[in-house]
Amino acid sequence: MFSDRKQLRIPGPTPVPHKVLAAGAGPMANHRGPDFKSQLANILERLKPVFQTENTIIGLTGSGTSAMEAAVANLINPNDSVLVLSGGVFGDRWAQICRAFQADVHVLEYPWGEGIAPEAAADYLRRHSHIKAVFATHNESSTGVLNDIAGIGAAIADFDCLYIVDAVSSLGGVDLKTDEWGIDVVCTASQKCLMAPPGLAFISISNRAKERMKAVSSPRFYLDLQSYLEMLERSETPYTPNISHFYALEEALNIIEAEGLEQIFSRHLLMRDMVRAGISALGLPLLVADQWASPTVTAVKPDFDDVSGFVASLRDDFGVELAGGQGRLAGRVFRIGHMGYATPLDMLTTLAAIETKLGRFGQATAAAEQVWLQTVGG
Repeated sequence: MFSDRKQLRIPGPTPVPHKVLAAGAGPMANHRGPDFKSQLANILERLKPVFQTENTIIGLTGSGTSAMEAAVANLINPNDSVLVLSGGVFGDRWAQICRAFQADVHVLEYPWGEGIAPEAAADYLRRHSHIKAVFATHNESSTGVLNDIAGIGAAIADFDCLYIVDAVSSLGGVDLKTDEWGIDVVCTASQKCLMAPPGLAFISISNRAKERMKAVSSPRFYLDLQSYLEMLERSETPYTPNISHFYALEEALNIIEAEGLEQIFSRHLLMRDMVRAGISALGLPLLVADQWASPTVTAVKPDFDDVSGFVASLRDDFGVELAGGQGRLAGRVFRIGHMGYATPLDMLTTLAAIETKLGRFGQATAAAEQVWLQTVGG
C-alpha cells in the first residue's frame, strides 16, 4: 500500500530518521575545503564517546566489511598466526578475510546460538603463544548472540596480541567500553545503530595497533590506514569521502546525543525483552538463551517448516519485513531487528503482525505490553 510505511525490522540497514535523510540531501561541498574539513574533524571527535574511546577514529567510505578488511590488511602479515572466535556468519567472515590476506588462521568455534566462554580464548592462547591477534564479534547478528567482549578482553589481557572486535551491529545501541575493555581495534558501520544510510564505516585504532601497522607489509592501497592517519592531521581523507552520508551522520549524532547513551542502551534492552516475551508467549522457540541474548536482534527457530514463506507473507501481506536465517541457519530461523531508530511501539506492531499471521490474537502483544508497563512503572 504505502511502501514508505513498511516496518523494516531486519538487522540492517535499519530505518533512518527523516531529519537524518534530510540532512543527507544538503548541498555538495569541496571535501578539501575548510567547511567540510571542519565538519569531518568534528564528526570523528563526536564518535569517540559512542566508541567510549580516546583512540583515533578513522572514517571509510564503504560497508562494515571494509573496516574489517582494513583491520586485517593493516595489522596482519602473511603467515602471521591469528585466532578467530567464531559462532556465526560474521565470526566466519573474520576468518575468511584473514585467509584472503594469507594469515595462519586458527578458528575457535563455539555453537551457533551461544556465546563463547572468555576463558576458552585464554586457554587457546596459552597453548598457542605465537598468536598475533584475536578477532571477536561483539554482536553476532546471524544468531542473535551478544558475546562477553569485556570478559574476553580481561581473559586475554596478559597475552601479547592485538584484540580486534567487529561491533558493526552493536556500536551505538549496546554498551561497548573500547578503552576500559582493552580493545585495540573496533569496526562498525553507519547503517545499524548509528541510524544513518549504509555507506560509511568507522574503525578505532589504539596506539599499540598503530605501532603494529609499521611492521606490516600486507598489500593495501585504498584501505591503507596509515594514509588516513596522515591525512587526518589536515582533517582530510586520502580519497573522496561519501560527503552526503557524513552530513546524515552528523544529524544522527545530534539525535544520539540528545537521547543519551545510557537511555539508548536501556531502550535496546527493553525492545529485546519485549520481543522475547512476545515470541515466547506464542510458543515459538528462541534460538538464544537469556544470558547471551542480543539487545539488537532476536533469532526465532519456529516449529513450522516454511520459514521463508512465513517471512515473505509478513512482508507482502502485513508490511513487516523480517530477516531470514544466514549460513547454516538459512531456512531454519527468522530474525527480528530492533536496533537504531526503533521504539517499543514498533515492537508491538511487529509482534501484532506475527500473531495475526499465526492466528494467535493478542498473545504476543499482551506479553510484550506487560514488559513495557513494568519498565515505565505502571
